[in-house]
Amino acid sequence: MSDEKVCADDMIEEISRKLKVCGHPVRLKLLCLIHHQGEPCVTNLWTCLGESQPVISQHLAVLKENRIVDSTVQGNKRIYTIVDPFILNLVSKIVDTKEV
Repeated sequence: MSDEKVCADDMIEEISRKLKVCGHPVRLKLLCLIHHQGEPCVTNLWTCLGESQPVISQHLAVLKENRIVDSTVQGNKRIYTIVDPFILNLVSKIVDTKEV
């Protein structure tokens, strides 16, 4: 086996950071719901998850600060989308998985 690194340290650090951010159960549920619903508004998210609006808003803020999701305003609604390609791919696989 070669002494060559399979994955660069900086890539590992970045992926590890993203996984830590998304690994919280509420955040992972949010990401799966955003992916499943397309572009849900924040009201749909906290209603579907049965959590309070402040709790959902706090978790969305963490995802947004870490550039995992982004939001746009459409009328009087704030719409969320997953913007990180790595996380989008991962969540797609999670949503498409029928058994764990």
